[in-house]
Amino acid sequence: MTFAAPLEAKSIRFRARSFVAFTLTPEAPLDVWLEGLDHWIGNSPGYFAGRPVVLDLNTLKPDVAAIESLVDVLGHRGIRIYAIELDGHTALEPNLPPVLVGAKEATTDGLLPRKAREESFDKAEGRAPEAGPDKDSVGKADASKAGDSEPQVEASGTLMIKAPIRSGQAIVHPHGDVIVLGSVASGSEIIAAGSIHVYGTLRGRASAGALGNRGARIFCRKNEAELLAVDGWYVTAEEMEGVSRGKPVQAFLDGDALRVSTLS
Repeated sequence: MTFAAPLEAKSIRFRARSFVAFTLTPEAPLDVWLEGLDHWIGNSPGYFAGRPVVLDLNTLKPDVAAIESLVDVLGHRGIRIYAIELDGHTALEPNLPPVLVGAKEATTDGLLPRKAREESFDKAEGRAPEAGPDKDSVGKADASKAGDSEPQVEASGTLMIKAPIRSGQAIVHPHGDVIVLGSVASGSEIIAAGSIHVYGTLRGRASAGALGNRGARIFCRKNEAELLAVDGWYVTAEEMEGVSRGKPVQAFLDGDALRVSTLS
């Protein structure tokens, strides 16, 4: 006679996890907004590939049929929508992405619900507060024995990269400034909650103030960038040609316009 030992039932583990997602906020007229999106994609092919994207529809407020059409249109542009923000709705059709309820936006001040972040931006008058020290970052910086080629987070929350950034690399730092002591190759990307400083040639894409910091800036010793952006406002290589290409520059927001000025 053969006896089989009973199998022990394994418990299912559930864990909470947070991550930074990009948000698209369509506005009317939609065809003009899509034209601007196509311009962005044309200058930064593959920008949205593999990125989690949330579709904020609280400005546009379309009906379900229009949402289905918009999700399909974005899908044909290589943009996969992971979730939808739409106040007053807890669910949509089963074939649509889930609706986010109570989602909070990551900012340099932490996580803010929609109402609080809107009030914060209204009071900011074009400037967001500077990021404070991150306790985890302090501990890691003090204990770090990393070599010069490894990125190091300083006690202030600044990420320092002592090696050049190669083509295809993406640096995302949601806790403060990014400093690159070398060059940034074409086809690479830097995204920072604070400012970006490149002490070599910047040939890739740089997005500062990515979490709503309108006071963020981009500095580089030689501007050969494919794209510069601050808080979502951007300029492309074509727009900078003959004006600031090949020069030391800084990029910053002036009202609702992104200025790129040369440094003496």
